[in-house]
Amino acid sequence: MAFRRRPCCLLALLLLSLLTVGLAAAGPGDIAVFWGRNKDEGTLHEACDTGAYTTVIISFLSVFGHGRYQIDLSGHPLNGVGDDIKHCQSKGILVLLSIGGQGGEYSLPSSQSATDLAEYLWNAYLAGSREGVARPFGDAAVNGVDFFIDQGSTEHYDELARRLYSYNKYYRGGGVTLTATPRCAYPDQRLEAALATGLFNRIHVRLYGDQRCTWSARESWEKWAAAYPGSRIFVGVVASPEADADAYMSPKDLYYGVLQFAQKLPNYGGIMIWNRYYDKKTGYMGG
Repeated sequence: MAFRRRPCCLLALLLLSLLTVGLAAAGPGDIAVFWGRNKDEGTLHEACDTGAYTTVIISFLSVFGHGRYQIDLSGHPLNGVGDDIKHCQSKGILVLLSIGGQGGEYSLPSSQSATDLAEYLWNAYLAGSREGVARPFGDAAVNGVDFFIDQGSTEHYDELARRLYSYNKYYRGGGVTLTATPRCAYPDQRLEAALATGLFNRIHVRLYGDQRCTWSARESWEKWAAAYPGSRIFVGVVASPEADADAYMSPKDLYYGVLQFAQKLPNYGGIMIWNRYYDKKTGYMGG
């Protein structure tokens, strides 16, 4: 009886083969994936059980800044997500909540709105609590907040970052992880002031969705790495041409076009995959 091997984990297999023959000095680093963009991607629990990811980014808190807050998980029921977060964390996987996104109703029109959002995130999704503030994921607390700001005003996100960082005083170990997911063309004006605070652990540079970077992905990424030496810089890619046909790089093209150079830089962090749905379909990283 013949068995056909499923073509999964293409990027992981390529990198493993390169390591075997000595072409890569290091592995791919951390692997982050966005989850919450398609109900057919499966549960958060299932994503973490693939063993492919070291970080899962729940997306998105897509309404904020005007006294309203709303999370959009593309039809995923909220019941059970809290238990899934705990499951992922028990496996050593970092779980972040991304704010913003490519749609929704969000902006920070004032300093007060930045303060209000920080307090809401602390009490609704991080380690805080306050009477009258619902916790969509129950008593599960995410490890930090990702800034994915694609619309609205450019102001006050630096204030938001400082407010969120200030909650670290309540932790004995660890703390609030701050990450950003900017467009690849440097600089990203919507996040420039926030990143200038120096408080962001990681920056996931999207090498897709921006025609200015289609033919110069490596050069664009290297500008980010040079500009923020104190942050770990991730190579953000789409897992399928269905997501962005112009920006899609096969695992081979990704390695030879970007990774073999990026891995040599001291602040290279890893790979960010957009998104779990496409990755599940193609087996690009997680199968």
